Amino acid sequence: MLVTVTPNTGIDLTYFIAEWQANQAIRATDTIQSMAGKPTDAAFILGKLGLPSIALGFAAGTIGKRVESMLQGRGVETRFVQVDGESRINTVIIDTHNQTQTTITATSLLVNQAHINALHEQYSKALPTATCVIMGGSLPKGVPPTLYTELIAEARSRHIPVIFDAEKETLLAGLQAAPTYIKPNEHEVAQLTGNIVESLDDAYRTGQAIQAKYQTRPIITLGKRGALALLDDKAYYLPSLPVDVVSAAGAGDGMLAGLARSIVLKQTIESGLKTGIALASAVCLQQGTAEFEVADFEELMPQVQLLPYP
Repeated sequence: MLVTVTPNTGIDLTYFIAEWQANQAIRATDTIQSMAGKPTDAAFILGKLGLPSIALGFAAGTIGKRVESMLQGRGVETRFVQVDGESRINTVIIDTHNQTQTTITATSLLVNQAHINALHEQYSKALPTATCVIMGGSLPKGVPPTLYTELIAEARSRHIPVIFDAEKETLLAGLQAAPTYIKPNEHEVAQLTGNIVESLDDAYRTGQAIQAKYQTRPIITLGKRGALALLDDKAYYLPSLPVDVVSAAGAGDGMLAGLARSIVLKQTIESGLKTGIALASAVCLQQGTAEFEVADFEELMPQVQLLPYP
């Protein structure tokens, strides 16, 4: 069973505009509401492929109920700790003329120590049935980065694989507990290490340094260039697929979903990497975050290349 932990649940509200113009009233050509939050995105994606999961984390208010309803509609069991405030709405602005995408995030959940204790309790109850854990994303007010250190350490003490995706101090906190896999993008690994990442070689050397220091396996996503995966004794480059990107929101969460699916179904991690690229590419074809068509995924899957690197 897959277990996901999303401390900062929310919804993405995506606006498509013809062109950004400062100090002007801009009329959207289209809008869509969709899932948000890295682990919940992955659970949402996998639910469409028929893989059940348990979603943990913090939620509140009307938006929190909407998140739960959307996940339950995909067969996900939700066990969120109800907190104060309101689950967030992220604003995604896609400028179709300039082909740019901007995301504005907010933190509107209010979490206290009693809520954190309740999440720990729910997590401990879920772990005996877990074969894989995905956790990550930003943290709401009142939640220290060490939450990730503690949760990852508990799963790893039970020999449960953990896929972790976060940035800055939250990524560093989680790395202290040696998650099985991390899925940073090129900018996040650059922030973590202070190294410039402009090429595949840069990403490879930086990934090797992270692997050696933190005893984890980095899967570094590189935007339009694809992804670079560093495993125990090998590395792979996965070129991106030639798709017409409508929205890249949630594409990286397709990789989380692919990795988790391979672990839960006891497939090779190579299969998970290929599935992740195909899911990420299928997500890019849709307007909504973490949305995709199964037919697109199935069509794209045979096109994925898994190339030994270097």
